[in-house]
Amino acid sequence: MTDYFKYLTTSEDDRKWGLFLNVAGTSRVLPGVNYPSNEHPSGYYFTWDKGRVLHEYQILYITEGEGKLQTRDGIYNLFPGSVMIISPGKWHRYKPNIKTGWVENFIGFEGKFARQILSTDILKENLPVVDCGLKEEILDAYYRIFEITKKEKPGFQQIASGEVVKLVGIIISNIKNRHFSGKPIESIIEKTRQYIHENYFEEFDLKILADNNNIGYSYFRKMFKKFTGLSPGQYLLQIRITKARDLLITTEKSVKDIAFETGFNSIYYFSRLFKEKYGKTPTELRMNSLKPMDFE
Repeated sequence: MTDYFKYLTTSEDDRKWGLFLNVAGTSRVLPGVNYPSNEHPSGYYFTWDKGRVLHEYQILYITEGEGKLQTRDGIYNLFPGSVMIISPGKWHRYKPNIKTGWVENFIGFEGKFARQILSTDILKENLPVVDCGLKEEILDAYYRIFEITKKEKPGFQQIASGEVVKLVGIIISNIKNRHFSGKPIESIIEKTRQYIHENYFEEFDLKILADNNNIGYSYFRKMFKKFTGLSPGQYLLQIRITKARDLLITTEKSVKDIAFETGFNSIYYFSRLFKEKYGKTPTELRMNSLKPMDFE
């Protein structure tokens, strides 16, 4: 892709949306070339001696060459597949290796929702550099943003913001998967998830599932939670509650029968968990779903 960068306009509606872009671009920096280019506005331009502090988030993806990033916390080496996430208010500086140059893809954005999705614990633990490798889905998200911002059609900020959210989601997914990819525990967890989906209504000991795979339950539980975000027991309860909700809406079975059919031995325990998840008792949810719609 040829070099491209654009500084974007934002309206009041864009700002109220919660995530809006200020800049997007891609650049090939040749070996031996001074960096950064002095074509950038004063708010973005910096020198290596002074560094800079931004008022926005930036996500940069290096696809060729090498370089380094420095923050107050340390120096980080950058390679093809490195993702830099720069936070507002944080001093930093970065540059390509003078012998290799690099290709950088970058976006700058801000907003209330931007702060929310970038303040998740898993990102904070891995910033400012995430090694995602060369991934077509990451480049595709950038290219989609570039195409949208080139045209600046009405509503482009809202459409582009969706691609930013997708990009952040891909980065988080890569962080989570690097603990499992190609390792035996990945297959064990997948088999366990499938078993739970197929046998959620039965009473079974989750520890036995770990034993059957020759793995300690403590380690299994820890890795299962890293993989799914839930412990095995919580995962089972989520499946049961979701199945129960479907039966409440689509059948005329009693609440008691549905509770037992989905693996709950106590209707009181079932009702309490159900209300915690959906904000309504099973009976209340069923009544609401059966109410006819009002038409004028």
